[in-house]
Amino acid sequence: MQLLTPANFIAALLVLAPYLAVAFFPQAMAARVRALPEWVQLSLPAALCIPYSLVAGSAGIFHWEWFALYAALPVAIASLLWRAARIDLLQRGVWSDFLILAVLGLAVDLRWFESPWPPHLAIFNKIVLLDAGIYGFVLLRGLEGTGFDLRLRLRDAAIGLREVAFYTPFALALGLSLGFLHLHGAWPGLAPMAGAWIFTFFFIAVPEELFFRGWLQNLLEKRMGRNAALFLTAALFGLAHFNKRTVSFNWRYVLLAAVAGVFYGRAWRRDRRVGASAVTHATVDAIWSLWLK
Repeated sequence: MQLLTPANFIAALLVLAPYLAVAFFPQAMAARVRALPEWVQLSLPAALCIPYSLVAGSAGIFHWEWFALYAALPVAIASLLWRAARIDLLQRGVWSDFLILAVLGLAVDLRWFESPWPPHLAIFNKIVLLDAGIYGFVLLRGLEGTGFDLRLRLRDAAIGLREVAFYTPFALALGLSLGFLHLHGAWPGLAPMAGAWIFTFFFIAVPEELFFRGWLQNLLEKRMGRNAALFLTAALFGLAHFNKRTVSFNWRYVLLAAVAGVFYGRAWRRDRRVGASAVTHATVDAIWSLWLK
């Protein structure tokens, strides 16, 4: 199957545009959306069905029920978060916030919506759901303290790399003793290393850090306090890796990911910046995939 088709290329632009626009121009995008009539604000996310139509249509696997889901689910998320913004002025989190986080998290982790996509293109599903969350939580809900701003500062890099340095001794000691990590000294080259880090940063680290730290830990802090929220979010982050690299419960992965989540959470909460924790996350993942996997 040809993956790089005109339809797939256009679909990629359509899913990346809202993600990157809000990441680099958060205030401007929020102002533009909130200036629209309310019915337009609430119906606009239905456009997220277009990437599915393009990709599935070009592959000959289009189904109307999946089209309807990708049109209706983002609108439902937007409607619930639009209402939450008006009834939860202190932003302590209401039932709809946590319901949406549960649906988005489980949908990605359990791969609920990946089957309608062609093989090797299921990442579209993850970014479409990310776009729906960004639109609802960042633009309509206006959740304060999220820190979704990828205009990285030197301070973000310093905080992120500091937490990598703090986490590494724990990871090595625990991972090697459990047989989860395996040292190997291959040098892949500077270009592959940079490419792997950039891909990991934008498509793995930022989406996960935005979800777990910018949204979940952020909301939990207002109900539980900083430390309780940090450790609970880290534990949930660890559990989200239960089915990685195995068909059974991968408790070693869960444990290492939960410990990592503590340091990712520390990086985020230092200045409440997703970019800082994403630097930590991407660097840890890159080191693991290149030298310890």
